[in-house]
Amino acid sequence: QVQLVESGGGLVQPGGSLRLSCAASGSMFSIIAMGWYRQAPGKERELVARINNGGTTTYADSVKGRFTISRDNAKNTVYLQMITLKPEDTAVYYCNLDNFDGSKRNTYWGQGTQVTVSS
Repeated sequence: QVQLVESGGGLVQPGGSLRLSCAASGSMFSIIAMGWYRQAPGKERELVARINNGGTTTYADSVKGRFTISRDNAKNTVYLQMITLKPEDTAVYYCNLDNFDGSKRNTYWGQGTQVTVSS
């Protein structure tokens, strides 16, 4: 089992910045990728950014150029630096980890952290 603990959410004005962190603990096995998803009220959960074990990153078009995902492998922690935040970025942000335990692929989710962009 893997536990994911997110931190760094909060209230920020449009144009502001936030940095989210997600620390993973437990039986890591072979990590395939870690990432961030978000879910706004009344909408489906969507991918924000993802980084695989080789360091390749993927971003949603809506956040390209404004969000940066990074990972500290030694700490099993993934970060999401968000700048130039917009009201439409308001959502609950969830950390995600995919690993392979030798027999199957597993997906884990954090509890979510609220990001609110409002003046």
